[in-house]
Amino acid sequence: MSVPPSSQLIPHLEDRGGVSCHGCSRIESGVVTAISTNALMEQLHLKYQQRPWTETLKLVYFCMDNPHRKPVSNAPDGLLLSCMEKIERTLNAKSVFSVMNMLELLCRQKGLTVHVSPSGTACYITSMMFYVEIQLEKDGDVMDVKLAHFEEAPVVCDDLVQLLRMKNYDAFGKILEDLSNMYQIPGNSEMKAKGYLALQALEKDIYSMSLLDRTQDLNRVTEVLNGKVGHLVPRTGGTPMNIEFYISPYQVLEAELNHGSQICGTKAVLTIEGTDKLHKLPLSPLIIEPQAGEDSNPSFLQLTDELSMDLPAHFVLKFHQPVPMSSSNCSKHCYFINKGSEKSGLAGALVSKIPFSHPKCVPGVIEILRHQVAYNTLISSCVSEKQINEDDSELLYFEVVPYKNTSFSVFFIHPVKKNLACVVIDVITSREVQCHLHLNPQDPTLNSTDDFIARAVKRCMSIPVVMRAVFRNAAKVKAD
Repeated sequence: MSVPPSSQLIPHLEDRGGVSCHGCSRIESGVVTAISTNALMEQLHLKYQQRPWTETLKLVYFCMDNPHRKPVSNAPDGLLLSCMEKIERTLNAKSVFSVMNMLELLCRQKGLTVHVSPSGTACYITSMMFYVEIQLEKDGDVMDVKLAHFEEAPVVCDDLVQLLRMKNYDAFGKILEDLSNMYQIPGNSEMKAKGYLALQALEKDIYSMSLLDRTQDLNRVTEVLNGKVGHLVPRTGGTPMNIEFYISPYQVLEAELNHGSQICGTKAVLTIEGTDKLHKLPLSPLIIEPQAGEDSNPSFLQLTDELSMDLPAHFVLKFHQPVPMSSSNCSKHCYFINKGSEKSGLAGALVSKIPFSHPKCVPGVIEILRHQVAYNTLISSCVSEKQINEDDSELLYFEVVPYKNTSFSVFFIHPVKKNLACVVIDVITSREVQCHLHLNPQDPTLNSTDDFIARAVKRCMSIPVVMRAVFRNAAKVKAD
């Protein structure tokens, strides 16, 4: 397809009346002014009715290429690019021509190179370190998608096939970003390839650790809450390895009530990131398989020069949403943002990722994360988006006061004597909780032992549910 040279682009636009195809603006002498959709469509019809459609297509696709050389935000290029993306999505890529154009547009946005075969039914998305091969039918249906990393044979990626068949270009674009980010390590292609080898070695060690203490009848929830590294979903295609390490009792109940639903707990992804400092990273698996009769705690080979390499990178556990963490619960490997007040003894931070350099760090970090998320689950159970507009004279009021580390107190009025009462909840680990009920010595019992409250907390991980149980027991005392 021939296109007008760049020197002819501006006169060609002016010859067409300077109308933008953005659908809500008009470009006149470099100024963008508002214009109604009906007026725009009428002008488009008048301007283009005497010209062949093929000529218009040439101009539009030439303008699509232009933002690759200029900032997307510059008008009119940014408007043209935005317009073409909306048009392609509206068309829903129903032909091989539309699918290819959509893929080309997506790759330009991600900074990747794309090549189309002479037949027009094969597309190759390439970078220095990987390429994605997409095979299409003549009607635009996706036949096959293969991914090849640096010096590796291409592998069929069913997850990428499904995304493209569903026309989910946003998710497909996110995977292209993840693939590119995997190689964002300073240095040449050989250095980047070593970083990929280090990530592969780490993934194998983490998978080996996940098999320790594992039984055939182990269900997902038990693995999430008690497995050495949680529940693993290995890296497939461009999707990084996922580690699910905590799930609340309410989520478990929801999954049981809605058969077939996949309720997801708190997750982290395992990947590698470039740094400005060198770190010694393993290039091959380090874990030593335990022999029969030995304990299941993992042992590792010594990190020698033969098994490792100094690389400007480190491994990271990244969270889909930042996790609020107490500073007393953070290891030296944590990366902090939004640091709390130094004057408070309960300073914390939102942690978006945790860097490390050795696979042996992962089980300990997972335990810290489980502990913190269990505490967060209890605190967040006291927060609701619902607003009560009814008469609040019958409401029961509670004051939740953080105490230290991962313990807090719940203050309330004794339902019989109107004195202040308190339940102290101490989250020892994600699986162990201690509770203590404190009453005025002259006040009657509430018929709830410390052990009863602790079992209630572990069963539901919800403060309102626990306090309802306490008040229900107290009502029996009051009736007596």
